[in-house]
Amino acid sequence: MTYLTSGVNIDAGNALVEAIKPLARSTVRPGADTNLGGFGGVFDLGATGFQDPILVTATDGVGTKLKLAFATGIHNTVGIDLVAMCANDLIVQGAEPLFFLDYFATGHLDESVATEVISGIAEGCRQAGCALIGGDTAEMPDMYNTGEYDLAGFVVGAVERRNVIDGGKISEGDLVLGMASNGVHSNGFSLVRNIIKNIDATYDTTVEFPPYQTLGDTLLRPTRIYVQSCLAAIAEGGVNGLAHITGGGLIENIPRVIPNELCVRLETSAWPTLPIFEWIAESGNVPIEDMRRTFNLGIGMVLIVSPESVNKIIKVVQRHGESIYEIGRVEARGDRPEVIFEN
Repeated sequence: MTYLTSGVNIDAGNALVEAIKPLARSTVRPGADTNLGGFGGVFDLGATGFQDPILVTATDGVGTKLKLAFATGIHNTVGIDLVAMCANDLIVQGAEPLFFLDYFATGHLDESVATEVISGIAEGCRQAGCALIGGDTAEMPDMYNTGEYDLAGFVVGAVERRNVIDGGKISEGDLVLGMASNGVHSNGFSLVRNIIKNIDATYDTTVEFPPYQTLGDTLLRPTRIYVQSCLAAIAEGGVNGLAHITGGGLIENIPRVIPNELCVRLETSAWPTLPIFEWIAESGNVPIEDMRRTFNLGIGMVLIVSPESVNKIIKVVQRHGESIYEIGRVEARGDRPEVIFEN
């Protein structure tokens, strides 16, 4: 018996490393050496120009959205999701992503599929401005079904100590801005898949709303990466808090960054409802409370800003290609909920 007859192909793993080296090199940035194959990734923090940096880390996965990639054969977008879920969490504390590592695990290594996945990771790193400096590929027979894999990502960033955003400056009267999402992003797919199963739809079904793509293409649209637009907004001054709207939706993510004595009042008519969320709610008869605690509902990143800074922040975010809306304000909480919704 050999390792190969037991289901692990070392040569395939080595071939994958060679195939993805150009992808890693495409993400190079100051401080990064993207020569893959060593025991650890190397990053020179001194080359980044930070004077008194605080390091910030985040780790995440893509969840059951991967099941859609398996079903549709579309593997080049979930890597973007992986970077987005990590880097968007990092930016809420004002940190610039520096480097990224990935973990790709599968039962049987398919080099072409793995290369597609990692090409998405490299694209996500380029969008976030961080270097892909290493990772791990694990081939584990019997751990995963044929054609399936799992992903995890790890990002490290830095922010000057004096510029850390922790929500402590948020005060009553601050305004709430919301950057638009482009779809479901990477949360709530266990519910989405259950709805699709129950209504006997398929991922090849064409949706009845623009741009009239298949359901699979619509749902696999990768999570927006807000790093560059948020860094630009922070540089303008007046950003007192940020919240990445992931699992838990607007209801649970905004309270993570505001002081306990405050609440946020949101005007739900202030931003457009994405058709995919209307489809989910109607197809699954999902209660509005569950929608608000599961999905981003069209807002992927929230900025809480001083009133005098609103106009300049909106302009700089729009220059970075984002749609942004004034969606609410910060109020004294009293005995009210942490997030209040008004139509």
